[in-house]
Amino acid sequence: MKIALGADHAGFALKEQLRRRLAEEGHEVMDFGTDSGESCDYPDFAQAVAREVAQARVDRGILVCSTGIGMAIAANKVAGVRAAPAESEDEVRLTREHNDANVLTLGARYLDEQRAAGLVDLFLNTGFLGGRHARRVAKIAQLEES
Repeated sequence: MKIALGADHAGFALKEQLRRRLAEEGHEVMDFGTDSGESCDYPDFAQAVAREVAQARVDRGILVCSTGIGMAIAANKVAGVRAAPAESEDEVRLTREHNDANVLTLGARYLDEQRAAGLVDLFLNTGFLGGRHARRVAKIAQLEES
């Protein structure tokens, strides 16, 4: 799977751990930064990853900041992106099955590497159920057009 990855300074260390792990698992990882723990602005990285996802140059996106919330807000400004912050397996599973989320945002403040890696694996391996959920996701796309 081709994955776009990005983080701000608060998520840098966790992003690096996830990047290495994903590459070891055979995924093609496009790293959009940041490249250090120096203070930076999360919307820059959220936008870069979100554009790759929206333009279908990657299969999924993963963003990491302190809480995962700022990244989700910024990424969701890009049409075609359905970014969801999640801390539990249930949230990740449901956001894939019901919302066809294409970007997962994680909070480095709340997740260690092992827990985050488990959520990422679930995100990458859970399919969209379609059916009544497809109708709802289509309505989200209509909101982007208005």
